Amino acid sequence: MSDFAGLVAVVTGGASGIGLSTARTLADRGARVAVLDLPHALEGLPAPLVGVPTDVRDDAAVREAVEAVAARFGGIDVVVNNAGIGAQGTVADNDDAEWARVLDVNVLGMVRVSRHALPHLRRSPHAAIVNTCSIAATAGLARRALYSASKGAVQALTLAMAADHVREGIRVNCVNPGTVDTPWVGRLLEAAADPEAERTALGARQPLGRLVTASEVAAAIAYLASPASGSTTGTALAVDGGLQGLRVRPA
Repeated sequence: MSDFAGLVAVVTGGASGIGLSTARTLADRGARVAVLDLPHALEGLPAPLVGVPTDVRDDAAVREAVEAVAARFGGIDVVVNNAGIGAQGTVADNDDAEWARVLDVNVLGMVRVSRHALPHLRRSPHAAIVNTCSIAATAGLARRALYSASKGAVQALTLAMAADHVREGIRVNCVNPGTVDTPWVGRLLEAAADPEAERTALGARQPLGRLVTASEVAAAIAYLASPASGSTTGTALAVDGGLQGLRVRPA
């Protein structure tokens, strides 16, 4: 497929997990891809991806990174706001500083990147923003209060941005993955008392009976970002093994 030929894409948090799979998918389909991530994460980033050291918590750094990408490639057509961090616990388990830290990355990080990319997206005939949201935005998950709040904000932000920019020719959508087999989930499993039992439980929670793969989420992001989905905006696309909508009997 070459539906991204001639387009420039920015993927935040693109050095691992869903972000890396997305960056590779877009590049394979013809895009020139800049990966915005922390400096240490960019070590060993595979070609032809171009790493741009950035901390989405730093507005000046984000502005500099976005402008560097636009200058290098002659513009920006696609933004994938994927950078994010996790959090566990009930509302009683995280203090104000942790709430501020997670919301700063997961919500304001998307705001900063989108804000500085907008002038370039307005000049593109195929402008698209795709935000990585989560099943946590729409389903009550135990011990995920902070993370769920951040992703609920992302879904609401996506809809508001879609309304704000639809007349400018900029489409805004989000993907809502279920539990994905990523390095972050791997670290959670390693910390569990029984990692294999925990993996089995997480897989069984999704009607398909397994974890979602990063490549499956990347394919959904690519669909929403592609000019082929030119009439799709303000949409949240679930990639969750049926967790949100299906109620199947226990095996």
